[in-house]
Amino acid sequence: MMDRMATAGPVPAGLGGRSLLMAAGLLAVLAVATLVGGRYGLLLAIGLGFGITLEGLRFGFAGPWRAMILRREPAGLLAQLLAIALVAVVAIPLIGANPSELIGAHAPVGWAMVGGAFVFGICMQLVLGCGSGTLVNAGSGNAVAALALPFFAVGSFLGAYHIDWWNGFGLAPVVVLDGLSGLGVTLAALAAVALVAIWLGVPGGARLPRRLWLAAAALAVLALLNLVVAGQPWGVVYGLGLWAAKGAVAMGADLSASAFWSAPAQVERLRESVLTDVTSLTNIGMIAGAVGVSLWRGGLGTAVPGLPAKAWVAAVISGLLLGYSSRLAFGCNVGAFFSGISTGSLHGWVWFVAAFAGSWVGIRMRPGLGLEGPR
Repeated sequence: MMDRMATAGPVPAGLGGRSLLMAAGLLAVLAVATLVGGRYGLLLAIGLGFGITLEGLRFGFAGPWRAMILRREPAGLLAQLLAIALVAVVAIPLIGANPSELIGAHAPVGWAMVGGAFVFGICMQLVLGCGSGTLVNAGSGNAVAALALPFFAVGSFLGAYHIDWWNGFGLAPVVVLDGLSGLGVTLAALAAVALVAIWLGVPGGARLPRRLWLAAAALAVLALLNLVVAGQPWGVVYGLGLWAAKGAVAMGADLSASAFWSAPAQVERLRESVLTDVTSLTNIGMIAGAVGVSLWRGGLGTAVPGLPAKAWVAAVISGLLLGYSSRLAFGCNVGAFFSGISTGSLHGWVWFVAAFAGSWVGIRMRPGLGLEGPR
């Protein structure tokens, strides 16, 4: 999906194997639909679509930011902005017309939120993956992402556990850019960021290859389907935290001291099957979609990179902080940046600025931690 840390070894995938992959995906969707309902089967299918798009078209969030910061190559960032704009054109009016059925990724701006986005930006460059990137990279066989993923889940759980305390440092009222005027402001701001990226970029760097046009369009369609089917925008972080919370409860942990996890809605989620949680289903689909694309290409089985011990420790700590900071920031590149901006939330813009600044710092921390140096 983004920068690779090793080259995948060959795994034969002939016509028969590819047919089995398609059959397995279809059977999984049908199984979920049969067990818990057609809506949830559709959400798994949407998640598979996200994973196939992100891995299949080599599209991500952390990698393009890295390319813009290091090499002044804006194409990937421009594709992200295009996808957000396509979603916003439909999502903002749709949510406004159906407020009782659809919700946006709206959150307040606060000190912890800004700090969380900054830390998230640092750590996503250390592991070369944001929330969706870590899921997809792990599914495609990236060893660093696979190590970081469970710690991401634990961090998300702990961040939610402590979020009320952090919010005590101050939150501003939620600001939503809604209606036609809000849509106009959102599109104008996206265009302004695109123009700045083009102005700062290398000559010819703004030319989008065909795969980025396809990826932006596919992500926009999938994000809108997710909004309509789930009733909420595409997200990642909550589902990971829920998995860790379920694990903690299974091991006998008492979560009553946490205002978040002891809330009635969360207690109910903890009791229900993970197959009825919309974010968990799309997360599972993303991992499975990336696995499927890698097997389709014959490339699952990435060699473990020969990194020093401090690099593996950095991956563990970064994974934990990715999860923790994204809960404080009310989302990652997907839930805050992509879905926040595309549904009119001011916090999505603040998140973008803070996380981009953190990415600049994270890129420069990599060599000292024994990770792959800047390229």
